Amino acid sequence: MKIGIEAQRIFRQRKHGMDYVVLEELKRLQKMETGHELFVFVKPGPDRCLQSSPGFHVVELNGPSYPLWEQVALPLAACRYGIDLLHCTSNTAPILCHCPLLLTLHDIIFLEKRDGGNKSLYQNLGWHYRRWVVPRILGKCRRIITVSDFERQNILGKLSIRPERVVRIYNGYNCWFTPKPAGDVTDDAYRRYIDREGYFFFIGNTDPKKNTERTILAYARYWRQSEQKRPLLLADFSAARLQPIIERNGLHDVASSMVLTDYVDNRHLPSIYRHAFAFLYTSLRESFGIPLLEAMACATPVVTSNTSSMPEIGGSEAALVDPFSEESISGMMLRIEREADYRNQLVEWGLQRARLFSWDETARQLLQLYDQLADER
Repeated sequence: MKIGIEAQRIFRQRKHGMDYVVLEELKRLQKMETGHELFVFVKPGPDRCLQSSPGFHVVELNGPSYPLWEQVALPLAACRYGIDLLHCTSNTAPILCHCPLLLTLHDIIFLEKRDGGNKSLYQNLGWHYRRWVVPRILGKCRRIITVSDFERQNILGKLSIRPERVVRIYNGYNCWFTPKPAGDVTDDAYRRYIDREGYFFFIGNTDPKKNTERTILAYARYWRQSEQKRPLLLADFSAARLQPIIERNGLHDVASSMVLTDYVDNRHLPSIYRHAFAFLYTSLRESFGIPLLEAMACATPVVTSNTSSMPEIGGSEAALVDPFSEESISGMMLRIEREADYRNQLVEWGLQRARLFSWDETARQLLQLYDQLADER
């Protein structure tokens, strides 16, 4: 078949979760003998992280906005290149398209009740766009891929889709997330963000599901009870967002122990994980949770939530907490600090658990699905 793969945002400088997922899948597919001709449709950008090769064509499409690129430029390109199957990788797809669709539906959070407000205009617009588009495309999809058994059951429970049409393919993580850097490489990239080792690390943003304010309150509880008072490295969060939380909750005594940083370059994350005392992944809800695996693979203990997909990905011996309870989160932080044997146990468990996931296996299962759809065609 001629297979089109939507990868609109992989050339942008500041990539996030879904961008990395499709980029890693594409890198593996490019190295494989797929038996298909692949056309990767992207929006122009500064980070040209993928190049064309025989049977693998990177096609740049212009579009003034995400919706217009997806709803106009993408289906026109699919028609122009004679695409037999269009794989849309980021939850949405063109409503009017001449060819069959394969959709990666990472989650259906947009159909669920929102926990708290979100002041990000970009995220609010995306939420409404998904609510409008997804119900209109599901019937046109030959298959729907999702990323965990939790999310698959969630989709089947909330949408009228036959079970055989929804396929679970786990995500992976990159090979450079290891306990030690490969070769004779100085591992000090973390110092760009914080001046000491042994910190708690948390990636927060304005999305309510990330549970940022409650995690900050849990850190304050930890800090007030701890003898060591380790700092918190709070990534993807600004002082303008933190200050109202401090004022609202009376956290002035703790504020100086919180180190803020904006967007973290993905190349620096292994170093940040390795030198952290523990990683806090205390979301209210996740469909998969790649950072959880990345931290585990770097031999960093992970405190994660007992909700949604996180027990499935983290496994039965992960340090699970109630993300709605500040006391539960802070209690686990204190336990890891006070019980060295337990911390070591989490490190060993995480290393074993992470080995069960890889982008190579993700790409292999994706190609297997392409082949199956080709046979059906």
